Parts: sequence; structure tokens; C-alpha cells
Amino acid sequence: MMTLTQTLLFSIALFTTTTAAIAHEGSHDHPDLTMIMNKDLANIPGKEVIMLTVNYKPGEVETPHKHEAHAFVYVLEGEIVMAVKGGKELILSPGQSFYEGPEDIHTVGRNASKTKPAKFLVLLLKDKNKAPVLPLE
Repeated sequence: MMTLTQTLLFSIALFTTTTAAIAHEGSHDHPDLTMIMNKDLANIPGKEVIMLTVNYKPGEVETPHKHEAHAFVYVLEGEIVMAVKGGKELILSPGQSFYEGPEDIHTVGRNASKTKPAKFLVLLLKDKNKAPVLPLE
């Protein structure tokens, strides 16, 4: 049985491998992810928080995916474009935030600039037994 850390690293590797394969087809890339924290929530059994930063290269586009988590995004640098299925595309600048619910499908995630990088912080509140990122089938 894998440890929580191994499961998380496997999930991130699966996500980046999936997006890298699509990137190879020409339209998408995989962002640079940096894990900051993974913490079990003692007062909420079965739940954990994952905090990470995502770095978009200039012009980078993510593949649609979901989290099955409460996802809180906070833009640190540059501008990003975000949307969930059925929602409006938003252009977010440093200091602005975005929320995805557990049932949302993240349809749009991209760097708004073709020349400058962008960076954002993501906090995921999720079930411990769920992968942090789930590619769509």
C-alpha cells in the first residue's frame, strides 16, 4: 500500500504525464507544480489540505480536468484565465482569486500572456483517498 506522499506524487506524475502527452500533440503543456504543504485535518476525519504553486510558462494552456475537492486559487504573478464548465472565463491578476467546487470541471486554465510567465497558489481541501488532480476521460 502506498503512503499518502507516494499517492500524491503518483497523482501529480500522472497529471503531468497526461498533460505532457497532450502537449506533445501540439496544443497543451504541463505546468510546473511545487508542493508546499500536505496536512491531514485532525478535526475533520478523512480530509486533508494540499497547498502548491503552479507556474505557467508564457502561452501555456492546461488540459481540462477536475479535482473532486474545494480548490482555492490565488494569483501571485502574471495573469491567468480560468473557467469551470458552464461558467464564464475570468482573467485574474495578482491578488485575485478563483474557486472550484468538488463537482466542477476545470475547462479553462491558461496563461493570459504569450510572453510572460504566471504563478498562482492552489489550496485543495479534499478527501484523503482522492487524487488531487483527475484528468477527464
